[in-house]
Amino acid sequence: MSESDTTPTALRTPIVAVLGHVDHGKTSLLDTIRGSAVSEGEAGAITQHIGATAVPLETISDMAGSLVDPEDFDLPGLLFIDTPGHHSFSTLRSRGGALADIAIVVVDVNDGFQPQTVEAIEILKRTGTPFVVAANKIDTTPGWNPQEGAPIQQTYEAQSSRARSMLDENLYEIIGDLSDNGFSADLYWRVQNFQKNVGVVPSSAMTSEGIPDLLAVLMGLSQRYMKEEMQIDVTGPGAGTVLEVKEERGFGTTLDVVLYDGSIKEGETIVVGGKNDPIVTEVRALLRPRPNAEIRTEKRFERVDEVTAASGVKIAAPDLEDAMAGAPVRVVRDRPVDEVIAEVKRELAEIEVETAEEGVVVKADTLGSLEAMANALDEAEVPILRAEVGDVAPRDVAVASTANEEKHKVILAFNVSVLKNAQEELDKAGVKLFDDDVIYQLVEEYEAYVDEMQRAQQENVLDKIIRPCRFRVLEDHVFRQSNPAVVGVEVMSGTLKNNQYVVKWEGNEPTRVGQLNGIQEQGEDVSEARAGKRVSVAIDGPTVGRQIDEGDELWIMLPEKHAKILEQELSSDIPADELEALQSYLDKHRRRDPFWGK
Repeated sequence: MSESDTTPTALRTPIVAVLGHVDHGKTSLLDTIRGSAVSEGEAGAITQHIGATAVPLETISDMAGSLVDPEDFDLPGLLFIDTPGHHSFSTLRSRGGALADIAIVVVDVNDGFQPQTVEAIEILKRTGTPFVVAANKIDTTPGWNPQEGAPIQQTYEAQSSRARSMLDENLYEIIGDLSDNGFSADLYWRVQNFQKNVGVVPSSAMTSEGIPDLLAVLMGLSQRYMKEEMQIDVTGPGAGTVLEVKEERGFGTTLDVVLYDGSIKEGETIVVGGKNDPIVTEVRALLRPRPNAEIRTEKRFERVDEVTAASGVKIAAPDLEDAMAGAPVRVVRDRPVDEVIAEVKRELAEIEVETAEEGVVVKADTLGSLEAMANALDEAEVPILRAEVGDVAPRDVAVASTANEEKHKVILAFNVSVLKNAQEELDKAGVKLFDDDVIYQLVEEYEAYVDEMQRAQQENVLDKIIRPCRFRVLEDHVFRQSNPAVVGVEVMSGTLKNNQYVVKWEGNEPTRVGQLNGIQEQGEDVSEARAGKRVSVAIDGPTVGRQIDEGDELWIMLPEKHAKILEQELSSDIPADELEALQSYLDKHRRRDPFWGK
């Protein structure tokens, strides 16, 4: 007898995440799907879970009309994660991968791809999560004639040729953006193989146009490609992920959990990933929101005896203070506790961030966010000294302050608070804090800070370093022969600055002839003169007619150390003519000594 004959299995609901750029309509789209489901008026048209909304197949079929025939599907419906965005997607993990089975990337059809759209696509690519694109806000196309709740091809036919043409242009822009990011895509009804191509579904959260199509595509993809993965042992010990750790009046610290396998019962022992070690505790209560939540906090939830995947549930249990969002939750049931602790530790180890001897300190609100931050910093080639979940605390400041390099004396904080005593330490320790709730912006802000710091350092070095210059004594421009010699010169290349030594090349040997002690342009004192300028200069030391003559080519004397820094570190920071003067000066020296300035 096979194992499947003895184990009761069921198909769980596919878990759907909604991602996209800010203001492109993620929440509106979720609200529309929820609202349409409720407006169907059936008892149980939707079930509100903690962190998720379950929409059964019959309701999806009512909303999608002829596009979804319930007879064609075995899956029970769809479970939408209520908190849209990268944050919840990155937080929700299962066994080292993304917890969501499928995703909707919402793109404003007028704005096209934006930075957060690209970030969402990158995260989906990295986790291998299939997705569809909801090209939202089609109702804002100029001249659009809305057809409330209609499938997209029906509403498309009802539009003027001008409105259709404008929409087509925007849709193909999105398809082009997907191609630029490595995905072959087309309008969903033209896609033959959804495993190789991304379907784009034109839609409107405001008028519900295209929503039937979106639901039909999600159900079709789930049924066709994910049926095997949706098979779970309904009586097996539950496996889930912490979505949020929350204080709840009357219950203390609770966990909002998305359960993706098996079941969990009140009174059972569970193991939860903690900040230090896995937490072993006992479920005191399993809570679900009441359909019409009471105003008094403790009446907002009703207790249930058991929850089966896929589902969202609030778990009340002792000792949850150190639990982490994004951490695994496992029901022990008939297994040895040590075995389950080892399983949780293994899963946590998969999320561990690689750290270096020198680098920045990273704090994030969840394990998934921490991992996403680490990936973004790795791509930007920023090393990490320490990475942890939780608010910025004084010890984080202490660690950051020990960095050898100024650019690493920073804390990058994603979606977390700064504890009051840590704020005081930041000011004292000279540690810079970057905080943001968008990962790519956080990394960009830090990169801009490092660029600015390096630019300031280079400018400082350039100010202190002697710059190359070649200049020529003009004929008939000798104003004084000596003590000091005052002559008119033309700057051929480089920057002529005051108080520098002047040399003249004779053969392969440079001879020092004096020191500049004044530059005048049209009778006014100036501190420097650039290539192409004609100025008069005072040179202490030489006599015109002996050490220097009209027509002579003179050079500012470059110390070897300065020449080396200019060539090896600052060549991209000096003008082209100055670089030319430097190269000529080096060439002259290297005829005599090939290793000069190297």
